[in-house]
Amino acid sequence: QVQLVESGGGSVQAGGSLRLSCAASGYKYSSSYYMGWFRQAPGKEREGVAAIYTSGGHTYYADSVKGRFTISQDNAKTTLYLQMNSLKPDDTAMYYCAAGGAWVRPLIWNEYTYWGQGTQVTVSS
Repeated sequence: QVQLVESGGGSVQAGGSLRLSCAASGYKYSSSYYMGWFRQAPGKEREGVAAIYTSGGHTYYADSVKGRFTISQDNAKTTLYLQMNSLKPDDTAMYYCAAGGAWVRPLIWNEYTYWGQGTQVTVSS
């Protein structure tokens, strides 16, 4: 059974930093797949934030977070990270970790199969 468990959310002031973690277990796919971070603010559609292709580590970012957020994985591919710097109030949302096959479009949320329960990030001005 695939499990994704996020942690690291919290409340920070604008300009601050947070690091999200996602512990993954029981993944069925081959060694090459996508893992991503997505977010959803109240009243808004879920959106892709960052994704990584586990074989080779190629990364993808939404324009709104480029230069501020960094996605990474540990060598064992069991933990996914999202380092978030220079946070803005617009970054306030529930953040989700997700895993999908090698065929997904990296930042398209509804192409991913497995999801964590989410971790809340709140940025105050």
